[in-house]
Amino acid sequence: MLLGAIADDFTGASDLANTLAKGGMKTVQFVGVPREKGIACDAGVVALKTRSIAVKDAVAQSIEALDWLLAQGCEQILFKYCSTFDSTKEGNIGPVAEALLDKMKAPIAVVCPVFPATGRTLFDGHLFVLGKLLSESGMEKHPLTPMTDPNIQRWLRYQTKGEVGLVPYSTVRQGSAAIKTTLDKLAGEGTRLAVVDAVADEDLLAIGSAITGHKLVTGGSGIALGLPENFRKAGKLGAQGSAFSATSGPGVVLSGSCSNQSRAQVVAYTAKHPGIHVAPDELMSGAMSVDRAFTEAMQRLAHQPMIYTTADPAEVGDAQKRYGREKIAEAIEDFFGELAVRLAHAGARRIVVGGGETSGAVVTALEIDAFAIGPEIAPGVPALAETGERGLRLALKSGNFGGTDFYDDALGVLGKA
Repeated sequence: MLLGAIADDFTGASDLANTLAKGGMKTVQFVGVPREKGIACDAGVVALKTRSIAVKDAVAQSIEALDWLLAQGCEQILFKYCSTFDSTKEGNIGPVAEALLDKMKAPIAVVCPVFPATGRTLFDGHLFVLGKLLSESGMEKHPLTPMTDPNIQRWLRYQTKGEVGLVPYSTVRQGSAAIKTTLDKLAGEGTRLAVVDAVADEDLLAIGSAITGHKLVTGGSGIALGLPENFRKAGKLGAQGSAFSATSGPGVVLSGSCSNQSRAQVVAYTAKHPGIHVAPDELMSGAMSVDRAFTEAMQRLAHQPMIYTTADPAEVGDAQKRYGREKIAEAIEDFFGELAVRLAHAGARRIVVGGGETSGAVVTALEIDAFAIGPEIAPGVPALAETGERGLRLALKSGNFGGTDFYDDALGVLGKA
């Protein structure tokens, strides 16, 4: 294993695995830290569910993943987080990054959550989403990690002990040599984390070349664009194929994301397919249960039903005030996890999930150990094949990813009824 990655959620892990596989690396996505060793692949992506948990737990799980990856011989580690830098002022991105730096005794790591294909760009340290500042993109209303400040350098300083530097776009546009020189200078000054501007894929390729040999890299999946080429130039990559194949069987969609794009996708999908809406109040009161949702879904299984808690952020916010943010989040995740297990046991073979927390709950409940990476459905979202005997095919979508017809497209890529 050449490149090891630690992802702070499940959709982010598949997003990164997609980028690496497209770059020519034989890539396996692991669900949690694997038990076995000696797995043959170029890149191993360990999917954790650490984005919204306590800082100390996120650090501990990330270090456990790091230890396993280093034991597999990884030469470089990538800490993957969301391209909208989902975190609070208290963590978890900064503390995890610093802990990984300490463990690896690395002098510096770049911070680059850029993903131009989905409209995430960084200029003068400020993160933009489709041309809007992060704090005006809808992410400021995120129910778990509201991003109210688009300045990533400043946001990261809230979370870290050390200085956070910046490699501005005026340097990045000069190419990899200039980027490397600036990073070396910052490291020499004691800076351990450096936010690096980028607005296009060619910038990410230049950054990738500049960080050849860096022990630790941090960012969104876009930062991985230039990494496979470094290993290829070193003669360490061969021709690799994908172990993915489509399947046949019933399909279902589970959506827990409340992003603007997710709400549009739910409207588009339920205009053609049965939709079962699970309101927070109904779930908390017991008016809606896994039993009821399962029964309704099975009655409509031939028509690829969607079960969703997706709602306007204001509605979710009101429910959080009544029941508590953590309590309602746990109830929703438990609901989707148990429902996914029952649907898979009843014959569902194609499962598409919207939302990072929802995806984590579903994959964990299904007790999937690893995925083979298949074709790209939309930027950042590959088709996934469970490596176990059950043979499930999944797509795990971050809330804002994919076009309006994503769910229909995803079910089609995963197979047929």
